[in-house]
Amino acid sequence: MVAEIISVLASFIIWGINLLGYAGVALMMAIESACIPLPSEIIMPFSGYLVFTGRFSLWGVSLAGAIGCVIGSVLAYWVGYYGGRPAAEKYGKYILITHHDLDIADNFFKKYGNTAVFFSRLIPVVRTFISLPAGIARMNFPKFVIYTFLGSFPFCYLLVYIGKKMGDNWNTLGVYFHKFDVIIGIVILVGMVWFVKRHLNIRGRDAINRVSTEDKK
Repeated sequence: MVAEIISVLASFIIWGINLLGYAGVALMMAIESACIPLPSEIIMPFSGYLVFTGRFSLWGVSLAGAIGCVIGSVLAYWVGYYGGRPAAEKYGKYILITHHDLDIADNFFKKYGNTAVFFSRLIPVVRTFISLPAGIARMNFPKFVIYTFLGSFPFCYLLVYIGKKMGDNWNTLGVYFHKFDVIIGIVILVGMVWFVKRHLNIRGRDAINRVSTEDKK
C-alpha cells in the first residue's frame, strides 16, 4: 500500500517537473513545505538526475528547490499565525494543549526559533511541519524566512548532488530515505504519547487537588 502511494506521488512529481522545469521543482518543494507530505527525497534527487542529463544546473535547481521551500513554509506559517493560534487558544484544551503550553512554545521560538527552524529544515518529516508551530508561536517573520532559506538550500543542494552522482539509479534513494522517515516518525509518535500521558497525569492531579480543597471547605 505504501509502495503504491509513493509510486503515484513519484509519477506526479516527475510529471510536474518535466512539464514546468525549474518552476516545477519550486512548486513541488512548496507543496512539501506547506505541511503536505510530498517526498522531497524524490523531488530533489530526480532533479539531480536531470542535472546529470544536462537539463538543469546544480546551483539553479538547488536554488529553485530552496525558494519553493520558502514559499510553502510562508503559507504554512500564516495558516498557523492567523488560524492555528486562535484555534489552539479556543479549542486546545480538548486536545490537551493549554495556554501554558502555548506560552512555552512562544518562549522557545523567541529564544531558539532561528536555530530550530534552520536545523528542522535539514531533517526529513520534521521539515515538512515546522512552519505551522512557528506560525502558531508567532516567531519573528523576517527571521523565519531567512532561516528557512538558509536551512533549505543545503538540504536541497545535497539531495540534488546525490541524485546527480547516482544518475540513472537516482530512484533507489527513496528506499533508504523512507526507512529514515519511519525512524523519525516513531520518535515523533513516542513524543506524542509522552505528551498525552504527561497532560493526563497533570489533569488527574489537578482534579484530586480540587476535590481535596472542596472537602476542606
